[in-house]
Amino acid sequence: MNSPLILYSVPHVSDVVRVGSRFNCFEPFGIKVHQKGMGARTAAKMGRPRNFAKNAALEAAMRVFWEKGYEGSTLADLTRAMGINRSSMYGTFGDKQALFRMAIARYAEGPAAYVRAALEQPTVRAVVEALLRGTLELLTDPSHPRGCLSVQGALACGSPAEPIKQALIEWRKRGESKIQKRLQRARREKDLAKDVDPGDLARYISTVVTGIAVQSANGATRAELTRLVDMLLRSMPF
Repeated sequence: MNSPLILYSVPHVSDVVRVGSRFNCFEPFGIKVHQKGMGARTAAKMGRPRNFAKNAALEAAMRVFWEKGYEGSTLADLTRAMGINRSSMYGTFGDKQALFRMAIARYAEGPAAYVRAALEQPTVRAVVEALLRGTLELLTDPSHPRGCLSVQGALACGSPAEPIKQALIEWRKRGESKIQKRLQRARREKDLAKDVDPGDLARYISTVVTGIAVQSANGATRAELTRLVDMLLRSMPF
């Protein structure tokens, strides 16, 4: 008997198709996640996940990766936080790399959802302010781990974790590309001066956001980061 298809619920995720006892990959926000098929014998040997909230488990894994990074998060850390055993983790989420990719997709849809909302603001000034203030809110929320998962996640990664490091680099590049496209639209709408290059400004904003995340991880207070954001907004060319 084929193993059941188990997914966590994330909006805007492309379809997953079962082919026999195998699944194809799905790509939440361009982050490739591969789920390998298992025959009945393999599934029985590994043990099927039972009676636990997959979304809550994934949320817990995301927080572990956020706090400790990819390499700093052991399987014991992850399964303890998720409240499941290793066989259930592998059976539901795949290996550690697959779990991390799911965790960063969840991060994009959850704590970092403000980015999408910011890009929908009507003016370039409102877009940039929403991005910076959203970053500030995310990083100073006492219920969150310090720093930003997109920065913290792959710090000090060795060669075995190179795919994770590259996945996060590509994720950050995609974010910068989305900002650039929004700024290009602002330029077409004459909301951004012709002498301001959208690519350069997008890179500047991305650098600022990363810098704020590093300052937060270093222990900067909410008041300090608020003053920083206020100063940055005063220096913007619009």
